[in-house]
Amino acid sequence: MRKAELTRVTKETEIRVKLNLDGAGKAKIATGVPFLDHMLEQVARHGVFDLEVTAKGDLHIDGHHTVEDVGITLGQAFAKAAGKKTGVRRYGHAYVPLDEALSRAVVDLSGRPGLEYHIDFVRARIGEFDVDLVHEFFQGFVNHAQVTLHIDNIKGSNAHHQAETAFKAFARALRAAIERDRRVADVPSTKGSL
Repeated sequence: MRKAELTRVTKETEIRVKLNLDGAGKAKIATGVPFLDHMLEQVARHGVFDLEVTAKGDLHIDGHHTVEDVGITLGQAFAKAAGKKTGVRRYGHAYVPLDEALSRAVVDLSGRPGLEYHIDFVRARIGEFDVDLVHEFFQGFVNHAQVTLHIDNIKGSNAHHQAETAFKAFARALRAAIERDRRVADVPSTKGSL
């Protein structure tokens, strides 16, 4: 089983992540940031990962450190659970609609961090959640998962829908990339490693 459990402790946050890449989509999330909890539940469900995340952060300041550090720790857990990435598909992509919104995510388990992020939110906040933190989450994830991610909101007039389609597309693209391919016995790279 491709699993990982990690704890990250800084002066700003304490994050614990438990991840099973071969799970059933079960989620147990408590970050103190309700909208982030909702998005991580989408990642578990649509990635078909079992995911547990608990976070304690300096929310009296704002959600920035908590959201970023959850992305970092989830990225570290993903990298650990993926291991050498032997026999995986490597690439994944997904388009996800939600009413008027449509987002696309494309991922490469390249071993190189890279983020192309294009979401022009129609407003600055979703409830109490600052939409700038969506970028911080994905940047933290790709830097520590060592993946390349292109994520684009193609259209949308509702910020909640824009964010939700982005997270769902990310989850489905990641799921496709990490799936095992019975025809690939080694690492899917001419270099011999990812």
